[in-house]
Amino acid sequence: MDGHGWDERREPEKRQRVVWTVVGTDIGPLLLAATHEGLVNVVFHATESVRERAVKRLASRFGEQPVEEPGSPLLAEAIRQFTAYFAGERHDFELPLDWSLISGFNRQVLRELASGVPYGAVVGYGDLADRVGRPGAAQAVGAAMGANPLPVVVPCHRVVESGGGLGGFGGGVETKRKLLALEGVLPEPLF
Repeated sequence: MDGHGWDERREPEKRQRVVWTVVGTDIGPLLLAATHEGLVNVVFHATESVRERAVKRLASRFGEQPVEEPGSPLLAEAIRQFTAYFAGERHDFELPLDWSLISGFNRQVLRELASGVPYGAVVGYGDLADRVGRPGAAQAVGAAMGANPLPVVVPCHRVVESGGGLGGFGGGVETKRKLLALEGVLPEPLF
């Protein structure tokens, strides 16, 4: 309890249960985390140390220790959809999303990306800035892509440089290349 009589344990509405699991994919293990609202976080390269950091961040953000629970109905469905996506059998994710880890301009950009750039297509950073009414904000769009808590599902890998370059990617440029190859945008890497 603090000096004002407030005790966060008495305010469960401020706390939210988070469940997580790891799914193996063609781009390495992904940590998937969900709240009662929907999928809240996808984390690339989910080695043990990466998982530990991600779970700590989620605990800090949501006020409760996330629980590993692969049998959660939402996570089980997410695993099915990720498996189908990487098998080339699914082009769109149909999962409820919890947008609470992102706000403001970044959320606006990511929502436009999620709804307006389909499988197998790409968009330039500047073009995406134009779509959200912020011409000239290509760098800010790049920052929004880097802050994306739901990569793959909210397909930041589909945002590329206007001159044809791949641009950066939180999961690494090679991961971006593999995702774009999977979607038929780039040729499959030779090695």
